[in-house]
Amino acid sequence: MEKPEPLLVVCALLEHEGKVLVARRGPSMRMAGYWEFPGGKVETNESAEAALVREIKEELGLEIEVGVALPASDWDDGKRHIRLLPFLCRLLRGELRLLEHDAIEWVAPHALMDRNWAPADIPVVQHFLKMQQAPPGAS
Repeated sequence: MEKPEPLLVVCALLEHEGKVLVARRGPSMRMAGYWEFPGGKVETNESAEAALVREIKEELGLEIEVGVALPASDWDDGKRHIRLLPFLCRLLRGELRLLEHDAIEWVAPHALMDRNWAPADIPVVQHFLKMQQAPPGAS
């Protein structure tokens, strides 16, 4: 039996003043209570970057600039296969508001692992932290 195509989901590692924006999934969301980098599903015929700009505007009321893509994270819970596409992003403007999440925080990188992360986000957090420790110019 052929596996279905993964569900493409984008997320923003939105950096501002040395901290990263993280969001806790609200009670009406699947996997409520887990922390994640905000984002959402990529629609048909939509680029990952366009989806991320749209999702962050819809969910948080923020306008962002999408930067460098980080390595994708694949996660399968037995019911569906998610491919999480993370991007480093920069805040342009907007007033932060919660529409789906029940908490949001700006967190220093060293404190990121103190959260109970959604499984698909864990490799993204780990890669981001390795990037923070790398000397300038290293990949």
